[in-house]
Amino acid sequence: MENEAISRNFIENMIDKDLAEGVYTTVHTRFPPEPNGYLHIGHAKSILLNYGLAKEYKGKFNMRFDDTNPTKEKTEFVESIMEDIRWLGADWEDRLFYASDYFPQMYEAAVALIKKGKAYVCDLTAEQIREFRGTLTEPGKESPYRNRSIEENLTLFEEMKAGKYADGTKVLRAKIDMASPNMNMRDPVIYRVAHVPHHRTGDSWCIYPMYDFAHPLEDAIEGITHSICTLEFEDHRPLYDWVVHEVGMFENPPRQIEFAKLYLTNVVTGKRYIKKLVEDKIVDGWDDPRLVSIAALRRRGFTPESIRMFVDLVGVSKGNSSVDYAMLEYCIREDLKTKAPRYMAVLDPLKVVIDNYPEGQTEYLDAPNNMENEELGVRQIPFGRELYIEREDFMVEPPKKYKRLYPGAEVRLMNAYYVTCTSWDTDADGTITAVHVTYDPQTRGGSAPDGRKVKGTIHWVEVSQAKAVKVRLYENIIDESKGVYNEDGSLNLNPNSLTECLAYVEPALAAAHAYDRFQFVRNGFFCADFRDSQEGEPVFNRIVSLKSSFKL
Repeated sequence: MENEAISRNFIENMIDKDLAEGVYTTVHTRFPPEPNGYLHIGHAKSILLNYGLAKEYKGKFNMRFDDTNPTKEKTEFVESIMEDIRWLGADWEDRLFYASDYFPQMYEAAVALIKKGKAYVCDLTAEQIREFRGTLTEPGKESPYRNRSIEENLTLFEEMKAGKYADGTKVLRAKIDMASPNMNMRDPVIYRVAHVPHHRTGDSWCIYPMYDFAHPLEDAIEGITHSICTLEFEDHRPLYDWVVHEVGMFENPPRQIEFAKLYLTNVVTGKRYIKKLVEDKIVDGWDDPRLVSIAALRRRGFTPESIRMFVDLVGVSKGNSSVDYAMLEYCIREDLKTKAPRYMAVLDPLKVVIDNYPEGQTEYLDAPNNMENEELGVRQIPFGRELYIEREDFMVEPPKKYKRLYPGAEVRLMNAYYVTCTSWDTDADGTITAVHVTYDPQTRGGSAPDGRKVKGTIHWVEVSQAKAVKVRLYENIIDESKGVYNEDGSLNLNPNSLTECLAYVEPALAAAHAYDRFQFVRNGFFCADFRDSQEGEPVFNRIVSLKSSFKL
């Protein structure tokens, strides 16, 4: 029991205390994204944390769209977010909500604050409000409209709702304390005029609540007990508590708890940057596999299990820190190493001719589908007189300790035979076009009956039945040697972030379907692209190479 207590994170300890003291009798959490873009890897931590806490305490989990800003929100983003969350394994069952459903209640809450003398209509411009707000060392100045009568404020607010005023001409502000050391408490704006159609309510409203006013009300209306959010909202917590207390319609208001965001080194998560990459056609959409949106990771070939493993490894803390992208790559390798069948694929082909192998003959050899998981079984692969190998697996003048094919060297063809290099062909430019070898028929399966050993094993694909497929190799879209941003704030892009090549693969891979994942021997883990693959014509994205720089 002692070890169990030590292993619990600080949020669980706070919830345990609340339940023990009777503050709450159940646990009710939510994930409340604004539908103004695609979710990224950082959101996965919040989704899985909130969902996991509800499951752990046998409570409830709400999926809620915080759709209070119609200028940026789209149905496209609503649909993508729901798909991402389902894919991660968080199930909201029938508990799907929209903040826009509460617009009438939020309006009534604002009216209630006006009647209490806790809110007023202000005519200052946004720039003037910023000027009046003060600084971290100097108090703010009160708005000249702060002492309007309750009756006047009620009339003006009703006229705002009726559409009488243009955007930016009037706002509703909470009346709190312009001298507060917390800038968020200096009469924050809680409603603004915006004559913009909403993706769900259409033109029914032309005033919309601000996030800091809407969010605590949404939580309280839904009966959320623990409002788990990221650390940048810690300074907003007094305002959160002020809203639910002053509105006064809730017997047991929610408690906000903050945790550290998930930051990955040298990646792009900012929506405005991704939007520009999309608009400039540097990437082919929000799900381009070079990005770290959840949709992009899914398209590249990451699994929900690998994302959950990653989030577990990162853990929950109160201190912001950055995590190396290599940790995420480690998680997908760990997940796929016993799941993904292993096939042979040649990405930079060089032809090999076995001069003493019978012309026109094809035989079929057994090959294990996964060396670490016998349950994946064995397949048969074609073998013939002509093969493709990787161009880097042959050198005329090899360096020391080179263990692959070179003149006079004997190597093992994986799952096949020993071969010895006898000669090679070149074109007029001196480029090697083919390598000639002889094989030892007694070494079928990859071992010699006389017990002799070879130092090198290379993979191959038989020429006549090889399938030519498009393969995409990815590097970080950011030039890691220079950092994410240039001095002017633009992204420091890696010109080599995407390389496409025509590869030759085992014929069975022609039947791959979208999201099918494989290990290509020595080349990494690959996934059939869901968008560009066609029946019998798969396109493969490299998920991750086989080499890892991450140490657990």
